[in-house]
Formats: sequence, structure tokens, C-alpha cells
Amino acid sequence: MNPAGGCPHAVNARLLARGAVAPVVLPGEVEGMAVLGHDALRDFLAHPDVSKDARHFTALREGRIAEGWPLMTFATVPGMTTADGADHRRLRSLVSKAFTARRVERMRPWIEELTDGLLDDLAVAAEAGGGIADLRRHFALPLPMGVIGELLGVGPEYRDRLHHLSDQVVSTDIGPEEAVAANRELVAILASVAAARAERPGDDLTSALIAARDEDGGRLGGQELVGTLLLMIIAGHETTLNLITNAVRALCGHPGERAKVREGAANWSDVVEETLRWDAPVSYFPFRYPVRDLTVDGTVIPRGTPVLAGYSAAGRDPSAHGPDAGRFDVTRSRGSAIPRHLSLGHGAHFCLGATLARMEATIALERLFTRFSDLDVAVPEAELTRHTGFVGNSVRTLPVRL
Repeated sequence: MNPAGGCPHAVNARLLARGAVAPVVLPGEVEGMAVLGHDALRDFLAHPDVSKDARHFTALREGRIAEGWPLMTFATVPGMTTADGADHRRLRSLVSKAFTARRVERMRPWIEELTDGLLDDLAVAAEAGGGIADLRRHFALPLPMGVIGELLGVGPEYRDRLHHLSDQVVSTDIGPEEAVAANRELVAILASVAAARAERPGDDLTSALIAARDEDGGRLGGQELVGTLLLMIIAGHETTLNLITNAVRALCGHPGERAKVREGAANWSDVVEETLRWDAPVSYFPFRYPVRDLTVDGTVIPRGTPVLAGYSAAGRDPSAHGPDAGRFDVTRSRGSAIPRHLSLGHGAHFCLGATLARMEATIALERLFTRFSDLDVAVPEAELTRHTGFVGNSVRTLPVRL
């Protein structure tokens, strides 16, 4: 795996042509596997003999992973993403009440108001920049960060720093000392947020988690609380940030598809779903570990191997999405038997915030293109700088002309 990242789709296509499962070399010369095919990935994500718990990670258990390994947080952070069975259900149940369809829908008016204010900021930035502004910085980032910050009770004074640290945590192209420092600072900030909420509880998820911990200490440990906040901060804004950015790039690069929405042949929810499939916001997500030697689509994945979930590859798998899987088509899912994408996960670990992410992105795109109907990307796609890593899938900046 190229730790510097880059556009994954050409490599994915070559790998998929050879099979649904591929051996990979992770940073630090760690041997792993990636599941790339749609059907294989769907089955693997829900397989009862696949664990998220790093005690099944053979190389880590045997002390062969160095401190500062750039993917260490994904393997060891205490919380839902590294828990199985009853532990996973316990942790998920504490958070899930904040993400019911009813509660998410109640947030709609506030998200719409936040979106409109950010569009004002985008217009001001464009005016100051000679007609061009970075849509990612001024719109696609502060929207989901504002929403997850409000949900968790994380004040605005922390949000820029938390995004910077989140970026480092998900980067695979980072040195050991930087990785350790970023993780420690992120944990320290979130611990201070938790301490503040414990002293002055509010109507937010962090306060609710602390109350659950204090009412019954067995339900949530101290490290689990901070680990849960870390997960919510990273997953709660990085993926939606990439989703909005990728959707804008896709629509500007495919004016015919944009016209379909304008003419009513498709809606903004269709755009969101096709973007999730065609240019998944997460490319390769770490990790899962077979608890026994497991045969997936004819390939044996040895017990204890760290496995990447290849969402960006599965989204363009021709065996699942047809021979034109590489084409962006906002009407693809209408009246079709083609299976849905897996970009928000599958099985017990399906993305808890999927409903919220979809709503944020739908509101963002509809209001953005309604207000700035002539919006276009200001530089060629090939000149956009990609993420520094193979986990997130997007670009670092998105200069647009309003």
C-alpha cells in the first residue's frame, strides 16, 4: 500500500481483475490482506469468524509492531470499532439513541441554518480570493465538524485543532514520533472535554455518556469514554467532509449528471448514494482479523492477519455494479436490481451515523448548487492534491469558482 495515498481507482481496477482478495504490504513491512470485491466484502464484514479486537492481530500480539506505527490507533483505540459481541453491543447501545432517525430529523432545521451561514462565508471567501474559494475549507469541513461538535458538546475553540489531529491520525504517511504525539494530544483534548462536561453537564452526547458511566461504572470505562469520543469526532466529520467534497467534484466533472438533477430525473439523495458508491469517502478501512484461517472467494486469509475493507474498490466492482461500474450515473439505483454499495459498512459495525451523514450531505449539496448554480471547480482534476494516506479518499483542497 502506498502510504502517500493517491487516487485509488486505477490500482483497484487492476487488483479486481485478478480477484476479490489481494495480499498487501502495510507501512512498516507488515503483511496484510485487502478484500476488494463487493460480494466478498459484504460476506467478510458479516462473517462470524471475523473479529475487530486487536488481541487477534498476530503481529501485534507477538510484539512485531513498532510504537508509532501509523495505523496503531485503528487497531487499539478502545471503543466500538475495536469491540466484538456483547462489548460492541454495550458500547453501541450507549451512543445509538443520539442517532435514531427521529432525533436526526429533529436536527434538520439547525443543519439547514448552519449550511446557509457557511454559504455566506463561502461567498465572502470567494470575494476576497478574486472569485475563487476553497470549498473544502470554508464549507465541506465546518459543516460536519460543527454538527458533530454540537452533538458531542465540543466547543468551537477545539474544532480546528481536532480536525488537524484527526487528519494526522488517519494519515498513513506520517512518522512514528508525529503519530504518537498526535494521538496523545487528541486523547488529552478529548479527556479535557469530558472533564468539563462532567463538571458542567449539558444536553449533549458526552454528558449522556458520562451520566451512564457514573450511574453504572460497568457500562463504560474511562478509556472507553475517551475512545468513543475519538471515534465520534473522526468518523463524524472526516467521512462526511470527503463525501461532500467528492460529490461536488463528481457533479462538476459530469455536467450531464448535474443536469439530470436540475431537470428532475434524479434528486440530491441519488447524488449522495452514487457518490458513496463511485468515489467512497473511505478507501481502505483498517482492520478486521480472522479468528481462524478463512477462505474468502477462493483465497485463504490466515488467522490473525490484519485485513483492510476495500470500500472504494467494491464500489466499482463490475461483477456487482455492471460493466459500466466506473461511470458516474446519478440515476443508477432507480428501478434497478443492482446491489447497494457498502461504503457505509455492513453487518454489526454498519456506520451508526449513516442517517445523519446522508442528511448533512443532501442538505449541503442542494443548498450549495441552488445558491451557486454556476459553481465549478477552478482547476483541472489532475492538479488537485490527494489525501496523504490510503484510508481517506478525497482531495486536500477544492478551489471553486462560484
